[in-house]
This record gives sequence, C-alpha cells and structure tokens, in this order.
Amino acid sequence: MLEINCDLGEGIANEELIIPFIDAASVACGGHVGDQKSIEQTLIKIKAQGKKAGAHPSYPDPRNFGRKSLTLDSKDLIQSIQSQIELYLSVSERLELPMDHIKFHGALYNDAAKNTELAGKLSDFIATAYPGICLFVPPHSEIEKSALERQVPVRKEIFGDRVYRDDYQLLSRAAENSLLTDFTSIEKHLQPFIEQGFLISSSGSQLSLSANTVCFHGDNPGILAFLPKIRQKWWT
Repeated sequence: MLEINCDLGEGIANEELIIPFIDAASVACGGHVGDQKSIEQTLIKIKAQGKKAGAHPSYPDPRNFGRKSLTLDSKDLIQSIQSQIELYLSVSERLELPMDHIKFHGALYNDAAKNTELAGKLSDFIATAYPGICLFVPPHSEIEKSALERQVPVRKEIFGDRVYRDDYQLLSRAAENSLLTDFTSIEKHLQPFIEQGFLISSSGSQLSLSANTVCFHGDNPGILAFLPKIRQKWWT
C-alpha cells in the first residue's frame, strides 16, 4: 500500500496538524536541526496519533540545514550519522515507539542517490549497525541498489512536492518552481504516477517508476492547505 510520509521535528509551527494526514514521519535528530527536546516533542505527538516514526540523519551542517554537499572523511561521517541515530533512539526507546525506518536528509540523501562509493558505505553501515531496519531510498538510485545488495530492507520513496530531472534526480531547489506548494500543482504532479506509474520530469519526459511511500516536506509553506486535500483524494 502506498503511504504518505513527512519530514518533521524541524522547528515548524503546528506540526501536530500535519500528523493526522501521514502514515510515517522522519524526525530530525541533530545533523541539520534538532535536539533531544525537539525529538521528544515530535515523537510524543506522533505516538499520540498512532503513526510510525523513524530517524532522519543528515550531514552535520545546521548552518546550511543539511542541504549542502560536504566532503567528509567517511569514518567521521558515519560516526556523526550513528550519533544522530543514537540520539533519536535514546528518546524513542524511552517513549516505547519503535524506530520504523531510517531516511537520510537533504544533500546526504541526494549524494547517496548518485554516488556509488558513498551509497556503499552508508549501506554497509546500516546493514551492520541496524540490521532489519528499513531504509527509505529513491527509485533508480545507487543507494537503492547498494542497500538491496546488502539485504537492507528498503521502501522506495518519491517526493510529492518536488520536481524531477530526466535522470530521476531532484531538480535543484535553486531552480524556479522546483518546490510545489499548492494543491493544483501537486495533484498534476502525482496523478500520472498514481494512475499510470510515471512522473513527468521538468523537461516533460515520462519517468517510469514504482514507490512505496510519497514524501511531503514538513517545512513546505503550503502543506496545511494541500495535504488534507491530497489525502482525501487518493488515500480515503
């Protein structure tokens, strides 16, 4: 069944109003934003509404909100990611809310999608440190391939509020209209995927793909207006 997920715990207002319309949340755990208090506040809301939650580690770069690629020693990067996940688990285990998944954030997510070496190192880490935990991956990506090779469970994810390039990568946020913020544009974006199994790229090409979950960004300025309508249209 196709699910809806959302990135939360990032300091946005009224995130409790988003949670009823999603199935799972990826919660920021200190790399790009977040601390023990914010994780706890978000997980309490998620648990109260009976939803699933997972860790959302990032490059350790709060200054750029994790949206800038960094060149780090792989040992230092893995150590940072592990510290972020451990922080998340220190809260979720106390709240008795199982970690449903791990999803990399921002530039780390995008870099792992196209960088074979990085994807392999991240997949090795997940397979060793968190065996059996599901990893959210973009379809047709290096991280999907490497995770499956290492028998890491995956859920293929597309973005319901972001435009794609012809190579299945996300169009840069610097490009005009790369982030979709209203119901009409998101409906137009998702309809061919839900009804026919493809997305339309920024150039108009058909991108054939399958997915298990659709993500909407919690900091999307239009989310409280469009998400209830999207949920009602295709998930009721």
